[in-house]
Amino acid sequence: MKKWLFIIVCSIWSAVSYGQIRMPGNGSFGGGGGGGLGQGGQVKLDDSTKMIYGPHTSRYFLEEDVFNNRKTLYAIDTSYDGFHRYNFVQRADFQLVDLGNLGTASRSLFFRPIEQIGTQFGYDAYTPYAYAVQDVKYFDTKSPYTNLYLALGGLGQNIARFDHSQNITPRLNLGINAQRFTTNKYFGTSGTSDSQNNLTQNWAFVFHGNYRSKDEKYLLMGQFNHLNHSAYEQGGMSPDSLNFRSDGTIEYNNPSAILRTAQSWERRNNWHIYQQYVLAQGFQVYHVFDYKRTIDIYSDSDLSQGSRYGFYNDYYYDSTYQIPTLQKINTLQSRSYIYNPGSTRQEVAFRLVENKFGVKGRYLGFNYRAHYRVRFLNMVEKHNQIPRSIVLDSLLSANTDGSSKHRRFENFVGLWLAYYLKDSTQRATAEFEYLLGKDFKIKGDIVSKWFSVGYLTSLSSPTFLQQYYNSNHLRWDNQFRLVNSNNIYGQINLNTKKVHFSPRLDYHLISNYIYYDTAAVVRQFTSPFSVVKVGALAQWKPGKFQFLSQTYYTLVSNDNVLRIPRFMANFRATFDFVYYKVLFLQLGAEIHYKSTYYADTYMPLTQQFHLQNSTKTEGVVYTEFFINARINRVRLFIKMANAGQGFQGPFNRGYFSTPLYPVVGRSLGFGINWPLFD
Repeated sequence: MKKWLFIIVCSIWSAVSYGQIRMPGNGSFGGGGGGGLGQGGQVKLDDSTKMIYGPHTSRYFLEEDVFNNRKTLYAIDTSYDGFHRYNFVQRADFQLVDLGNLGTASRSLFFRPIEQIGTQFGYDAYTPYAYAVQDVKYFDTKSPYTNLYLALGGLGQNIARFDHSQNITPRLNLGINAQRFTTNKYFGTSGTSDSQNNLTQNWAFVFHGNYRSKDEKYLLMGQFNHLNHSAYEQGGMSPDSLNFRSDGTIEYNNPSAILRTAQSWERRNNWHIYQQYVLAQGFQVYHVFDYKRTIDIYSDSDLSQGSRYGFYNDYYYDSTYQIPTLQKINTLQSRSYIYNPGSTRQEVAFRLVENKFGVKGRYLGFNYRAHYRVRFLNMVEKHNQIPRSIVLDSLLSANTDGSSKHRRFENFVGLWLAYYLKDSTQRATAEFEYLLGKDFKIKGDIVSKWFSVGYLTSLSSPTFLQQYYNSNHLRWDNQFRLVNSNNIYGQINLNTKKVHFSPRLDYHLISNYIYYDTAAVVRQFTSPFSVVKVGALAQWKPGKFQFLSQTYYTLVSNDNVLRIPRFMANFRATFDFVYYKVLFLQLGAEIHYKSTYYADTYMPLTQQFHLQNSTKTEGVVYTEFFINARINRVRLFIKMANAGQGFQGPFNRGYFSTPLYPVVGRSLGFGINWPLFD
């Protein structure tokens, strides 16, 4: 790993002096820190032709735009605003919560209404580290396009990405996106010499291609999307190694981890194909195919360490209520588990085959789409079942090998309508989808230059995980009601030459909400409750300076089941200048803050975050200082992350984003991006 990273760095650095100078692009609060595609051009000459290769000759389009009858060719990202944001949490504007370190389990900070109706798998803690199928870029290039990205984040955080795309023929393009990152443990290790110092490892890649017929009537887009992600589960810092001071700070000195032998591993394969054919002017037929296979494995070879800190609770199966309870089996002298008292291994496999058939087109100025969608899905759970005679009758299912199988067959119908103004950025859309006999979704949006408003109502099925779980420690078989949410949002866009201001309001009315209680057991709260979130994005550009702020204030009417920090804010200040006409520099500082709250803690058995009432998190100002630069076609950054750590007051010694999981401390990071267009 270190060898080939070194080769990439040397290759990039040797190429810095070649290429075309590009001025900095405009900014947004989000950034291209995840290795977003760079820009720059180069003039290539021969005896008879002058061809300029660059971003304008390597454009891409998205499946969503083609699907919605508004195919758009996008230029490759050129901005270095936010380029220093290599971390996934930062790239999500801190609206993602992880376990304090790169590549760890994650969840959304705010409530997100369910838009994909039908039964889902439910294991999604590592989803941000996979390439999203809907976001894969399909290219049309005049020359081979390659993009290299490397970030060395300090304290063992390393990310490398490689993208390549080229036209095999004028109508056929093939490409690949690849990602590799690793992270070292921040606590619970003796250092780099420790054979178990590694925390997470990630491999993700996409093979993609697109083809169009000579008469432009047939279009095919496809991809193979793979994720291989592993993480050593630590369970958090052991409580006896922490000192919670009266001023809210946390002191720790080489703390130990609650779990030492636990590990999670997830592998995903997804084949995705979209194709359409024009039968007549303004009328097309289309087909979407998906085959997904996911395997999640959790193992802990020695349960004694977790037992010492009460991490794994004792449960017995209550056949009357069909849920696990916290009552211990008192007749057992030692701590005992449902299947195996010494170790745990569980393997959950999920398969999905989905086909969507539909028609779409344009009539009387409206874009329309109608479809029929059919899904076959199943989940298989396997566990290391070693039954004990004392609990044989009450704990065992019919499958004595510790496995259980669950299947679904689902049929959907749907309709979509849209009206676009000439520039296609202003539109009104309406959407309806119905799962026969169960779920439904109704959605509408109006988007203009001055404002956006939208409404979404849905009834959605519980996930497989929320309905069925059977492991060495937890077990349930639920018949939950459909989750219902009604959601409204509104945003106003106010713009002048130097100022942009966008206030926003989100309102959610939720009933039959599914959550995980303090014992990590899934529950359903049937009564309705509401979430109100108000916020604003502001940007001011006086001269070479730029100031950006993003704030949210959230109220939850029932924080016994859903907990969100009352206040969240991001702020960034930058100064841009050019050095000797070739080096474009941006100096900046960034701060982030969330108010204190009882954040959900993490249960690796189910990959779910659940309620806790013992430890408050956040309440600390996170700071970093950075320099973003461009020289010719190459972008670079250097930054001091968590720069305020070690100072008193709001700049804390350390803090938790998830209970007992500290945010990685002060570190120096470096990153570089090199795009090639020939």
